[in-house]
Amino acid sequence: MSFVPIILLLMTQAATPPGEQPVAPYPHHNANAGATPFADARMWQAFHESAGVGRIVDDLVATNIADPRISDIFKGQDMVRLRRTLKEQFCYLLNGGCDYSGRAMAAAHADMGIQDADMAALVENLQAAMRREHVSFAAQNRLLAKLAPMRRTIVKQRDLDRRRPGG
Repeated sequence: MSFVPIILLLMTQAATPPGEQPVAPYPHHNANAGATPFADARMWQAFHESAGVGRIVDDLVATNIADPRISDIFKGQDMVRLRRTLKEQFCYLLNGGCDYSGRAMAAAHADMGIQDADMAALVENLQAAMRREHVSFAAQNRLLAKLAPMRRTIVKQRDLDRRRPGG
């Protein structure tokens, strides 16, 4: 047995806290992005390509973390991974030539208790981030129309059933 695999095995075991199992792998597939991409690169260009999508996602995540309406949803989340997968998702959907490596929408949002009002706040924050990036209103609406069907998969509780503190 080689010395390198033993070191890797020991490093993997040391990285997993006692009593916890590593996260099971999940299939990476662009279908996990929740929608099909636009047919051509015009939307990618409308969002100012990679740099623009990066600014929008960074702005959106920062705004969501600071937004008292939804900030508790993001507590304890891996923000680096969130930013990376959102950038991949937007790039894929806008036909920017990226692949999406995140989980399927249902799995990614399971047990988060996301409600209608939470989704509305997130959409407001996304619209504000797109405006700050000077994405045209028509392009914003086209992306929002593509994202809208994901609501059925992500929203799991009605607003009348609020359970999070402060809600």
